[in-house]
Amino acid sequence: MKNRSKHNLLYFFILSTFFCVKTVAQDSKITTTIDPKIDQLLKEKRKLNTSLFLNEGYKIQIFYGNSEESKKKLQEFKKEFKDLDGTIIFNSPNYKVWIGNFKSRIEVERAMIEIRKKYPSALIIKPSN
Repeated sequence: MKNRSKHNLLYFFILSTFFCVKTVAQDSKITTTIDPKIDQLLKEKRKLNTSLFLNEGYKIQIFYGNSEESKKKLQEFKKEFKDLDGTIIFNSPNYKVWIGNFKSRIEVERAMIEIRKKYPSALIIKPSN
């Protein structure tokens, strides 16, 4: 009987040592890969967030008319002024091409100097909801 309890104790000791060594010996190395498209999506989201406020800012309207002409004007504008965003707004019966999202009147006036060279009929607007 004493011999059997010694064997049980020995088995218990061996098993507990095996499990202890196994848990202590674990190393974790985590590697993460980030898709470059995520950065691009974050940049686009930041642009959208900054352009969401309407009542607080100014925009420049460079064109109003039908749908096809407004699309052409917007593409033409984006080729020349790559740093400014533009959008087409429908206000029955015309489509309007709005440029920029300026926080102050001074910013919009500075941009207007350059834009008026190409689009003399451009005007400053303060959109409302």
